[in-house]
Amino acid sequence: MTLAAHRPDAVPHRADGAILFGRYAFPPNEKGYCGPDRAGELLERVSEGASGPALAEVARAFAGAWPYLERIGECLGRAPLDLAVVSTYWLGGPALARCGGAAFARSLEERFRPRLSRQEFERLEDGVRNGGTPHHSFHVFGVYPWVGLMRGGMGDAPLEVLDRCRIRWGRVVSLDGEVAVVRSRHLEWDGRRLRLGPRTLETAQLRRDGHRLSRPVEPGDWVSLHWDWVCDRLDPREMSWLVQSTSTELDAVSSCRYSAPATVLS
Repeated sequence: MTLAAHRPDAVPHRADGAILFGRYAFPPNEKGYCGPDRAGELLERVSEGASGPALAEVARAFAGAWPYLERIGECLGRAPLDLAVVSTYWLGGPALARCGGAAFARSLEERFRPRLSRQEFERLEDGVRNGGTPHHSFHVFGVYPWVGLMRGGMGDAPLEVLDRCRIRWGRVVSLDGEVAVVRSRHLEWDGRRLRLGPRTLETAQLRRDGHRLSRPVEPGDWVSLHWDWVCDRLDPREMSWLVQSTSTELDAVSSCRYSAPATVLS
């Protein structure tokens, strides 16, 4: 594959849905956790803003995320890679609440019921009854532990997996070459519930070999993070959505009688 020569300003100011999807999908993909074996192509296309059928093909191969995009798209009357659909899946927003409920529970049943015992699926479904929605954080907090995705090669630190696989936020403190120093909040487990801990400093990747996921950032900017990467710069509205959706999914999962995180953290 040959794309246009990389330019430092190639990442578009405003992404279409496929580019936005790639910004958040690349970090776990390069680790081999989800999606096709096309991480190098994905990073290059996102960095260059090279959307189109080839990038859409890569996005459809993310078997974990794609059904959520379909569910949100069906709810909103939009295509799965519509910008509003993709943003709702990763960041949240006002439309998310109406995409949950019985239709969401049915979609989860189609996907996961054959892999679980009746009791395990009922416990997963409790998260939907408690307000869980087809947001990425619900998949991380409320589905991963039940379907065994944390027992198949994702390491021996389940709290770290839950924390780094969710889309989190932080404020850029400084830039140092290809990395940013970001002040963010990480998950803590109190023996019963997941919650956000105090703000601490971490480093996150901005670029690799000239390619990046995010629009340009400066100290003081709020950014989104997934695994080891800065994914994008957040405006105040997007920040509000991400904070609220994270809180919603944490509450939905933690209020279950049998909490999914407890299966891997207790």
